[in-house]
Amino acid sequence: MRRALQFLALPLLWLTCILPLGAAERITLMVGGIEKIIYLPVALADQLGYFKEQGLEVVLHSEWSGIHGVDVLLVGTVQGVVGFYDHTVYMQSKGKAITSVIQFSQAPGEVELVSTRLPRVRTMADLKDQPIGVTGLGSSTQFLSRYLTMSAGLKPNQVTFIPVGTGDSFIAAMDRGTIAAGMTTEPTASRLLNSGAARVLVDLRTPEDTARALGGPYPASCLYMQSAWVDRHKPEVQKLVNALVKALRYIQNHTAAEIAAHVPVSYYVGDKATYVKALTRSKAIFIPDGRMPKDGPANVLRVLARTEKSLQGKSIDLSSTYTLEFVSATH
Repeated sequence: MRRALQFLALPLLWLTCILPLGAAERITLMVGGIEKIIYLPVALADQLGYFKEQGLEVVLHSEWSGIHGVDVLLVGTVQGVVGFYDHTVYMQSKGKAITSVIQFSQAPGEVELVSTRLPRVRTMADLKDQPIGVTGLGSSTQFLSRYLTMSAGLKPNQVTFIPVGTGDSFIAAMDRGTIAAGMTTEPTASRLLNSGAARVLVDLRTPEDTARALGGPYPASCLYMQSAWVDRHKPEVQKLVNALVKALRYIQNHTAAEIAAHVPVSYYVGDKATYVKALTRSKAIFIPDGRMPKDGPANVLRVLARTEKSLQGKSIDLSSTYTLEFVSATH
């Protein structure tokens, strides 16, 4: 009996030797462009050590468009995606259950820019037969751009959407004339505006501008995960949310200059002053406690149902596209 107990104890001894005490739990998240100001909470939680405080080892992979995040999430390559909430609504129409576990923003933080080479383009209606840049086909920037063009009276076949990514690739596409206009975020937008290469056509960078253009709040950046994974890993999700709520509170309680000091220098793209100015303007979109805005989901559904055929005539259960369980349990 004694030898049997000693034999059974060996694997436990080996595990103790192999795994250090207090080893962090490893979670991989894909971010639709980690340098974007709209995804600042996850970058801050990483840079300020908030994930580690929760006993997590969070690996962040950055991609130029959030639409790719849905693909890698569904195949299980990553456990979560930092992207736009509207994907949870859209994917439910495709039979996929995805849930936002914390909401970062109440507005897209995006802006529709037009090249200054086209002075006659004053409204979205003037973009008829013009190429419009989006981060990727099927992306939130395409959802929003399609809604804006259709609201201006254009038919879907009267515009062409070109996937051009963000940052330098977006700027290059506008400089070359590959696109006449396009939707992008900060700090890319400010870089183009400062250079004089573009001007604002429709602004979605503040809650007030968003309400005017989209008819109400449009909850955008968030952390979404497969609903089944969330149900099976609630302790891990709670730790993630704890760290991200702490980052949101940091944003609320510090100046843009103080916040900028904690992000990698590469995020400034060589111009810290422009980054800080853009962040100062953008702070208002962030939700201090990570809670979903009351009328946000319904407004997102209304916008998507106007433009996306897969949602038209479908019954969408908005209550399953997000949860307040984890933000409610944070301290």
